[in-house]
Amino acid sequence: MRAYAQTDTGMVRKVNQDSIYASVDPVGPLSNLFLVADGMGGHKAGDYASRFVVETVVRCLKETEKKNVVPALREAIEETNRLLYEEAAKDPEHTGMGSTLVAATVQYDTLYVANVGDSRLYLLRDSLEQVTRDHSLVEEMVALGKIKRGSEEYQSHKNIITRAMGIGPQVDEDFFEVPLRESDCVLLCSDGLTNMVDDPGIEKILKTTDTLEEKTGHLIEAANENGGKDNIAVILAEPQISEVSLC
Repeated sequence: MRAYAQTDTGMVRKVNQDSIYASVDPVGPLSNLFLVADGMGGHKAGDYASRFVVETVVRCLKETEKKNVVPALREAIEETNRLLYEEAAKDPEHTGMGSTLVAATVQYDTLYVANVGDSRLYLLRDSLEQVTRDHSLVEEMVALGKIKRGSEEYQSHKNIITRAMGIGPQVDEDFFEVPLRESDCVLLCSDGLTNMVDDPGIEKILKTTDTLEEKTGHLIEAANENGGKDNIAVILAEPQISEVSLC
């Protein structure tokens, strides 16, 4: 499996509050692990929260006694949430901090995904498909039929999220299992990419024959060229002949 990961501060913000982790080697019971976390809660707290989430999830997975993917991921995410919530209560500078999280691992021919918040995972097969569901106010309103995705009201409220790591003692994470084909590609990213580059634009870049590093650079460049209003996090990888992996 080959993978490439990169974050960028963007064109507006001075601090990068996105954190990433990409390992094609085993992490605890998982054969590989990919994480994107987008922190929130102010200048210092957002940066701290996203790093805390990534580092703690990795540590929990390395220490777990669970052998199966979903129970191990669930335990790591829920323990990380609890510890981040307790950490926020200790320091006034960290009050109200939180973070999104999207996590993925490939085991044999199955992609396992967990998410909290609005950081996304996409699958590119014949076309680009969003696997995760944004935990945001506008997506809830879309589901209720109150607004249309992409409308002016949608765009103006899309950054209000309804779930996050660390804002309460418990967290409600979503899990997805996706059967993979050898030619599939997967993208994990923060909203600093998806708010600046639409899905057709992302798909066009991913379908090129460029290297993983070049594709990552082009995605970040596109986000910055369109305003770069937020930090940008991207993880890409691609399948090998004898395995299915991230793109």
